[in-house]
Amino acid sequence: MTRILRYFFLLATCFLLTDSVLAQAQSFKELYQVKRKETIFGIARANGLTIQELIAANPEMNTPGYELKKGDYIKIPYPSATTTAKQPAPSATPQPQMPTRPVVTGTDIRYREIRVGVMLPLHTQNGDGKRMLEYYRGVLMACDSLKVNGISTDVRAWNVPEDGDLQQVLRDPYAAKCDLIIGPLYSKQVKELSAFVQKNNIRLLIPFSISAGDAMENPNVFQVFQNGYTLNHAYTQRFVQRFKDAHLIIIDCNDSTSTKGGFVTTLRRKMDQDGVSYSLTNLRTSEKDFRECFSISSRNVVVLNTSRQTEMNVAFAKLSGLKVAMPGLQISVFGYPEWLQYTRQQLDNMYKFDTYIPSTYYMSPLSSRVESFKKKYRWNFHQDMQSYPQRFAATGFDHAFFMIKGLHLYGNHFTGTAGTVGYAPLQTPLHFERVGNGGLQNKAIYLVHYSPDNRIETINF
Repeated sequence: MTRILRYFFLLATCFLLTDSVLAQAQSFKELYQVKRKETIFGIARANGLTIQELIAANPEMNTPGYELKKGDYIKIPYPSATTTAKQPAPSATPQPQMPTRPVVTGTDIRYREIRVGVMLPLHTQNGDGKRMLEYYRGVLMACDSLKVNGISTDVRAWNVPEDGDLQQVLRDPYAAKCDLIIGPLYSKQVKELSAFVQKNNIRLLIPFSISAGDAMENPNVFQVFQNGYTLNHAYTQRFVQRFKDAHLIIIDCNDSTSTKGGFVTTLRRKMDQDGVSYSLTNLRTSEKDFRECFSISSRNVVVLNTSRQTEMNVAFAKLSGLKVAMPGLQISVFGYPEWLQYTRQQLDNMYKFDTYIPSTYYMSPLSSRVESFKKKYRWNFHQDMQSYPQRFAATGFDHAFFMIKGLHLYGNHFTGTAGTVGYAPLQTPLHFERVGNGGLQNKAIYLVHYSPDNRIETINF
């Protein structure tokens, strides 16, 4: 009976089509019935389409709150001429795959598809695997977006857990044919993978490990994140650039567990070298002594020697009392990346005290582009991104889009220097500089500014 009803429904649908609609029938390949657990992303990929092409053929998908359901009928359009990339499904445990067609020959990757290998822990056994699965999904979404620009990719993924055999992965014949490899997650695997890409002239993007070691002697290596020592100097440099005429006040917060001593020490050393005076005080000092540390004629910039929220609350309370006693006092606060976690609780204080937070990543909650990305992720994978301060799918999207577009534009001469790609990141700014004659390090840093007029601006250095 169900089969008869379904046949009747299809017959009735065909009967109701007007001549105009029949004339347009050739604009899509088939009317497809959605199966259980299928997604827009999966259907598009299975038919060689971009998500945008599938949605364009089915405008109802743009309706707010739209959900793809089992039994729905959707139009499958013909793929465009540029839709040629083949990507593996973002499954929980991607397996090594052999090429399904002959690899395009030729050395100049600007005129052919770009072969991308992802070598990360792609599993659901622990937090590392789940975060990297989300990152990998972001990579796939970037490849799908690049197709709209006529940039084709062939993406292969290998599950490389912490105790995995990297050599077995590298013996896969396809690994040596990659133009770009993204990985590994663990520092102990960097040296082995670095040697492999140097031997095969492959570009290697190290997305998270900060201990590249010997890899930074390899000109094919792009290292995204920097170690604490490098970041302390970078944050100090940004501080000096932004507040060269301000008066610095460093507040000791009596936190024996603080990890921010390195930054404060680096900042003080820089002030001493430049002959710039600054004030030192303590959260426990009297109101009178605290007030005397501030300049009446200059802008004051406050730095705490901890990133903990408990001490942050006390410091803001003391600054509030100071503002009541001296309303004309100019005060700004220079914070830490961890403070981005406290935005919901501390937003009023951040606005009030003109707060600047240095960070290597930031995704604005007010950006329409960010909201669109979140929505597409939800459509594709039927779930939201994990609620970490750094959204890993957005990170994967930024990394893959930047690197693949750069390789498409410049081929093997791509070095990722500032302004060469023309890509505004969702979350992770990227511009690379070469370390001597070796690899390339990302030097991009944000200053997230919460201004007193209740605006959030992102200053990209």
